[in-house]
Amino acid sequence: MSRRSERVTLQVRDENAPDVNVRMARKRKPEQCSRKVPDATKKQSYEIQNRWPEGEVSACALIETPHKEQVEMTDVSCFKRYRFRNLFIKPSPLPCISWASSDDVWIKMLNKELKYVHDKSFMERHPNLQPKMRSILLDWLLEVSEVYTLHRETFYLAQDYFDRFMLTQEDVSKNRLQLIGITSLFIASKMEEIYPPKLQEFAYVTDGACDEDEILEMELILLKALNWELCPETVVSWLKLYSQVDSLKDGSNFLIPQFSQDTFIQITQLLDLCILDIESLDYHYGVLAAAAFWHFSSFDVVHKVSGLTWDSIESCVRWMTPFVRTVSECSQVQLKDFKKVAAEDSHNIQTHVDYLTMLNDAHLRQHEPLVPQSPVGVGGILTPPKSTEKPLNQ
Repeated sequence: MSRRSERVTLQVRDENAPDVNVRMARKRKPEQCSRKVPDATKKQSYEIQNRWPEGEVSACALIETPHKEQVEMTDVSCFKRYRFRNLFIKPSPLPCISWASSDDVWIKMLNKELKYVHDKSFMERHPNLQPKMRSILLDWLLEVSEVYTLHRETFYLAQDYFDRFMLTQEDVSKNRLQLIGITSLFIASKMEEIYPPKLQEFAYVTDGACDEDEILEMELILLKALNWELCPETVVSWLKLYSQVDSLKDGSNFLIPQFSQDTFIQITQLLDLCILDIESLDYHYGVLAAAAFWHFSSFDVVHKVSGLTWDSIESCVRWMTPFVRTVSECSQVQLKDFKKVAAEDSHNIQTHVDYLTMLNDAHLRQHEPLVPQSPVGVGGILTPPKSTEKPLNQ
């Protein structure tokens, strides 16, 4: 479902590529540039063990096979520290597709949930930072994305790069956050956009805080820290998949969107708000998207499109409730008309509203009592809205 173009100016190397300077390599003699190919068995692999019986819930989780050296040098508990909940899976909800095996596509998407690790505990590594600083930075990136008519996937890639990068660093100062954020968006735009903004445009929006050379320097640092792994399944890519599976009709082309644009942008506004809260990093991207989808449909629909059980999404649904209430009190978001963007693609363009004010309201609502929730017959707003409030699913 991603729009990632092959016309990417940033050449992504695999983890076997040697870490050398390109210009220096050209000056060396052929015999000096011989490359040593590491043993293929040392690659990281991600697999689902013991395929499930047809139609039954799998009792198996995604298991990571680490490097041989990492097993010797790293305590196994390091992996457990970043283990997510809810790794149990159902058979693929994807329909039969002509261009690939639906099971293989589904497994690859699930494997990325484990491979691309994010965790809110990265704040512990940076004593000079506060969660609100991350919220302010991401809100600004949302605004920049709308100014340059970037796709939603571009912003969510940048958000993922930023959070995973911060998990690899120690004691980053707050005056470096804007540079890291704009560099993340710079890389994401080259991954996702057909015509990404120029480097000088990214430097320009920082109002002199970051120049072009600093962005290029940070780009290399960030790419090395992420090990050139730049293709996660983001929150919005999961949402598009769920929406497509729910709305797909018999005989329809799976690659052509069938879902309602209006409903899609209502859900993405909720996700935009949620992702600003660092607590969102407690959950898989797929679980976040499923919980948001639940608020606009029902558990039966979510189970059909994701295979997730109620136990898998209940905690995320509860956590998301104050955000749903906040969004429900705002005026309903409208589909925007962007110049040079086809009408059928307008829902994919990132938009921005006053998310920081909405985030403060949602945090205040977190102290309000919640009505017990049940997967049966429940969908939309968790508590009955006031008569003056308009339900989200209308």
